Amino acid sequence: MFKHILIPTDGSRLSEKAIHAGVKMARLHGAKVTGFFAAPAPTPLVYGDFMPVGYLPPDQHEALIQKATKHHLAVIERAAHEAGVEINTQSVTSDFPADAILEAARQQHCDLIFMASHGRHGLAGILLGSETQKVLTNSRIPVLVFR
Repeated sequence: MFKHILIPTDGSRLSEKAIHAGVKMARLHGAKVTGFFAAPAPTPLVYGDFMPVGYLPPDQHEALIQKATKHHLAVIERAAHEAGVEINTQSVTSDFPADAILEAARQQHCDLIFMASHGRHGLAGILLGSETQKVLTNSRIPVLVFR
């Protein structure tokens, strides 16, 4: 049914569970997988819980982003290799992860986006927004949400 599945990750534990479920689904369908990570743009200020927590020169911040990107995409690569699923990976720098996910799915000619949802509700959902909700709202291909 599905031939090419985009599996985005934000590096969270829930994303890791979604990766394994998405790769399993790909194996069952004989589909290939594109692992995807939208890295934040390097900025001098480092934020945590909406508050600045430190300063990093852009080159150091860029090095941290590259390290995180490599780590997050390696999780998808390992899962796919262990399952015998064809895999490629892609990362971009973007302040708008949902838009980057949708663009990656379009560029890679994916026919399914398989992604996690943290299920934030109430004020946290309003303030943080939901990248999954944005993808669901704007996707032209099916989106399977893993919770």
